[in-house]
Amino acid sequence: MSATGFHEGETATQRRAGVEAEARRLEGMLRASGLSAGAEAFLGSQRFAAMTGRDHDGVLWISPLAGPPGFLRGEDDLLRVSALPRGGDPLHEIPGGQQVGLIAIDFATRRRLRVNGELVDADGAGLTVRVDQSYGNCPKYIHRHAIDVAGMTGPVSQRRATLLGPTDQALVAASDTFFLGTSHPTRGSDASHRGGPPGFVRIDSPTRLWWPDFPGNNMFNSYGNLAVDDEAALLFVDFDTGAALHVTGTARVRWTTPGASGDDGGVGRSVAFSVGGVAR
Repeated sequence: MSATGFHEGETATQRRAGVEAEARRLEGMLRASGLSAGAEAFLGSQRFAAMTGRDHDGVLWISPLAGPPGFLRGEDDLLRVSALPRGGDPLHEIPGGQQVGLIAIDFATRRRLRVNGELVDADGAGLTVRVDQSYGNCPKYIHRHAIDVAGMTGPVSQRRATLLGPTDQALVAASDTFFLGTSHPTRGSDASHRGGPPGFVRIDSPTRLWWPDFPGNNMFNSYGNLAVDDEAALLFVDFDTGAALHVTGTARVRWTTPGASGDDGGVGRSVAFSVGGVAR
């Protein structure tokens, strides 16, 4: 897969939001293939990333990856990851030959870089991604968190459920950060970051939650994917303990009048998520 600009879902969402002209000025970012020298340097200094991909049953999940600086190494059009989704993670032993999305984030400097490409190798030594796209995102809504690599790399007990339990709901309600995985039929998977005040993700029931949208870079990569394919995955991380909550399901963007009740960002958009499966 070689991306050549915005796809139909992204342009439709940009048009509905009234920002198509602004987004068009950023489209060149999507045409650059491989990794720039600046991207390689940034990746090489990071300790945390989140990756979107599919398990052996084809279910979409997003999972944390952590390691000491250098565990992400860019080499032209390849990204080598000296880490694996830990034991018990839904993407543990992730199958190769699929499109994945990865976001590396520096919570201290509030910088992030998205990488999309093909997972060409996954073995006991790590992962190798052939990069189709890499581009930075704005620092908005990134909250500072310490990364405990040891706490995020050890195996975890695997618990699967079809709804959010009380402990899951407590983690969601306390979170100021989560990661969103989406997919497009031909462009593949994508990973993005969402941040807001603690509690900005609301829980309607054990199977339904939602969050308000906030002003961003107007590219609408994630929401453009959802306009075409409603499959989605969420990752919430307890940065104090390293525990992770994985949720898979479907999502849709809801359009309202800007400033309506619950429209914290004043943009007239929120996202409703229906839980299909939970792993923790």
